[in-house]
Parts: sequence; C-alpha cells; structure tokens
Amino acid sequence: MTDGTPVCRVRRRDAADLDECVEVLAEVHAGDGYPTNWPDRPGEWLTQPSLYASWVAERNGHVVGHIGLSRSGAGDAAPAAWSRRTGASAEDTAVISRLFVSPSARGHGIGALLMARAVRDARERALHPVLDVLASDTSAAALPWHRRAPVVSRCSSGGRSGGKH
Repeated sequence: MTDGTPVCRVRRRDAADLDECVEVLAEVHAGDGYPTNWPDRPGEWLTQPSLYASWVAERNGHVVGHIGLSRSGAGDAAPAAWSRRTGASAEDTAVISRLFVSPSARGHGIGALLMARAVRDARERALHPVLDVLASDTSAAALPWHRRAPVVSRCSSGGRSGGKH
C-alpha cells in the first residue's frame, strides 16, 4: 500500500488460482449475468484448449479479476468481423476472452490493467487483439476499449460470444 489504496498486481494465472477465479466468476454471474450461460465446469471453461495465456489481478492477496487470450476459432464473431473490415486474415487475430472483475473490486482500473496485459501479449505474438462484447454487458461496454483493442463485434443476445467470452 502506498496511500492506503491496496496495490493491484497482474500476473500469469496458475492452476492454484482456478478455484478462486471460479468464485469471482460466480459473483460476476450473479450480479451481471456473465457468462450468459453458466458453464457446467467453470474451471474448464476458464482453461479452454485454444488459450495462449491467461492472467489474474490480485488485490490484498486475493484474485479479483481474470483475462484470457486465445486463438481465434471458426465460430468467433470478432476475428471474422475484423477480417471483413481490414482484409487481413482472421488467423492474424488473438481473441481477448474470459474477462471479468469482481463487483467489489471495480472502479480501480483493474479491467484496464488486465486488458493492457492481454493486448501486450497479443502484440508480442504479432497478432491483433479483438473481442466481442454483448450489447447487454454494460460493465464491459463502459470500459475504454478503444485505447486497448477494438470492439469489433457486439451481439444483442446469446450468440456464441455470449457464452464464450
């Protein structure tokens, strides 16, 4: 602590973090409805096979946020939209996914810190970061994405992006 504000640290997620990540995800789901469809196995949902990397935000020694960076898949809306807009291959993108911050930890820039870390990793891989945001996801829509990665797809309801990211 410096001025009484707890320090937030972003680091690679490891297997020992999964239970706490699932707890935070459950809080987010209860309050915000993200993910739209609660996964049968939330720990597995956070460790999808297409994952390049994932990170957690820690505050006061507890996980308060999470983000992943994944390879694009055939059903991902954002890489396809980016490809249509730019003429670049969807394979040149990395999908920012599984981004959530505990409702009790919001308002401290944690989502922006997580986003900056994932964007940096995508660029180090020479990939363009993209993400889908549900139009109903007011928490995600309120973040200043334009500074980090473009929101290239907004879904109004339960499309693939609603359950995946």
